[in-house]
Amino acid sequence: MSQTAPFPKLKRGLVAILRGLKPTEAMAMGQALFDTGIEAIEVPLNSPQPFSSIARIVQVLPKTALVGAGTVLTPADVDGLHQAGGRLLVSPNIDAEVMARAMHYGMVTMPGVFTPTEAFLAIKLGASALKFFPASVLGAGGISAMRAVLPAQTLV
Repeated sequence: MSQTAPFPKLKRGLVAILRGLKPTEAMAMGQALFDTGIEAIEVPLNSPQPFSSIARIVQVLPKTALVGAGTVLTPADVDGLHQAGGRLLVSPNIDAEVMARAMHYGMVTMPGVFTPTEAFLAIKLGASALKFFPASVLGAGGISAMRAVLPAQTLV
């Protein structure tokens, strides 16, 4: 297995999620977000033609931008993300095959976790950061309790 890709330091510490983005909107939206200081952009794969949108955003932004996909569920999704030029993988779950493929491509990964068991598995599989999903169900208290048992360097 390849080495974990570190999650880059972001000026604003935010990942913009462009749910429902259409390819015709992608370049302008990506550029507008980047111009306001948002350096990380996620296009969920349940959006219309997501790989086309990702490729268009990658085309107009500098290499320092972290552009990728959310709702990544299969190794084939990872391949499509790589072909589009994306470097960020966000998923609602933790899947060993998806993680291995993403690490093969050197992608920054942010798998979804809900329990400490899932969080520790994600770390073991090389997650760059963790996405608590669904965070609204865990609440602030649940997230704080989980963070208390995770390694100090774990990004969430």
